[in-house]
Amino acid sequence: MLQRIGVSLEDTLLKQFDVDITARGYTNRSEALRDLIREQLVARQWSSSGDSSEEQIAVVTLVYEHDSMDLSKRLASIQHQDPHTVISALHIHMDHHNCLEVLILRGVAQKILAMAEQLVAVRGVKFGKVVPATTGRDLT
Repeated sequence: MLQRIGVSLEDTLLKQFDVDITARGYTNRSEALRDLIREQLVARQWSSSGDSSEEQIAVVTLVYEHDSMDLSKRLASIQHQDPHTVISALHIHMDHHNCLEVLILRGVAQKILAMAEQLVAVRGVKFGKVVPATTGRDLT
């Protein structure tokens, strides 16, 4: 069931919001607001799951030069320390030197973040980002 609510915003903030959601392709404010709320709920879920055994999921993006200092081997070694956490990996050769690797990690939040941060921190990784996601079970 949908509930209708009212939101009061300053004119300048509403104009900025409208420009932003139009640029992103939203057709109405309601869906944009729903997505903002969902994003906050996922962030809260992650921040409160530190000691929880509840299953979480995250995406790790890595860009690195594949032929530098056995970097590929070191990244694979980290992933093999807990092979049940890595549920999917995509490896793309972007050019003669650079690779993009996208990993989907699933498990307890602490384990996911520990592995993700370890991967991002490996010397030679040019870019690394961890995006906490959601299994979607608690969102509508």
